[in-house]
Amino acid sequence: MRKAKQSGARKTPANITRLLRDRRGATAVEFAIVAAPFFALLIAILETALMFFAQQVLQTATTQSARLIMTGQAQTQAMTASKFQQAVCANAVALFTCSNIYVNVQKFTSFGGVSQLNPIQSGTFNTSTMNYTPGGPGDIVLVQVFYAWPTVLAPLGFNLSNMNGNNHLLVGTAVFRNEPY
Repeated sequence: MRKAKQSGARKTPANITRLLRDRRGATAVEFAIVAAPFFALLIAILETALMFFAQQVLQTATTQSARLIMTGQAQTQAMTASKFQQAVCANAVALFTCSNIYVNVQKFTSFGGVSQLNPIQSGTFNTSTMNYTPGGPGDIVLVQVFYAWPTVLAPLGFNLSNMNGNNHLLVGTAVFRNEPY
């Protein structure tokens, strides 16, 4: 009679050797080891690309909106800071929340005297330092547009933020001399 196979059969050296040589599933195990860092890196690349794209859209919107000041349209229409902000928002469609766009417009006497505003103080975005002075004909004007872009990768160890709350401040800038309107 044959012996019935016992459920708790002992492993023989031949069975262990056969198990160690078995390569089925090795690819799945290797992928499981590499998958997390691969997907984290892929997400980091995509978020960085999206942030650069958003930066370019903001810069383009700033340049287009600054033209309203440069040509005197903002001054002759008595455009306020909030109306100028709406003009920027109209040029920066789809990517931005209009209520999070902030503008700083200052006039200077010379290009050498232009100094840009840094609204980040201790990691916090300070809106109280924003100005709106579009100047007159021939004035040198600095237009800065700020947007706090939310980043999502800080929990993964990729810290792209330069502000508190996992946000990265995007800045669009234009410096020009107003036309004689």
